[in-house]
Amino acid sequence: MTPKNTICLWFDKNAQEAARFYAATFPDSKVTAVHKAPSDYPSGKAGDVLTVEFTVLGIPCLGLNGGSAFKHSEAFSFQIATDNQDETDRYWNAIVGNGGKESQCGWCKDRWGISWQITPRVLIEALAIGGGEAKRAFEAMMPMKKIDVAAIKAARRG
Repeated sequence: MTPKNTICLWFDKNAQEAARFYAATFPDSKVTAVHKAPSDYPSGKAGDVLTVEFTVLGIPCLGLNGGSAFKHSEAFSFQIATDNQDETDRYWNAIVGNGGKESQCGWCKDRWGISWQITPRVLIEALAIGGGEAKRAFEAMMPMKKIDVAAIKAARRG
């Protein structure tokens, strides 16, 4: 059954490769269907993989091999809430260690240009509390690339 809302991600020719990587990296993620083009289209030929249906942590997605006309940007990202440093490290290292790039404040990009926020819950909770605790956690986060859970906990305590 087709979900009411699906995230569509535009890829050049590698939607299936990306979907397989996401399915192997994140729990509750899988490739559910691969559809080939019924005829030639501007960036491909009949029989090429046109779309790939997959989930990322239970979120339905569609990878469209639409060609090189459009690129990903930080205007869209997946935010992954992590429970501890081990989980933060595992996801961060999987993305960055497989051709991705580090950015700031828990953000990174995978090798296909999709942005990810690998965000420990301890940081999310601190920011939601507000006040001095949020300010300290925020200021501790600002110079970080991958988030250091112990440093955020220490900042929350003051």
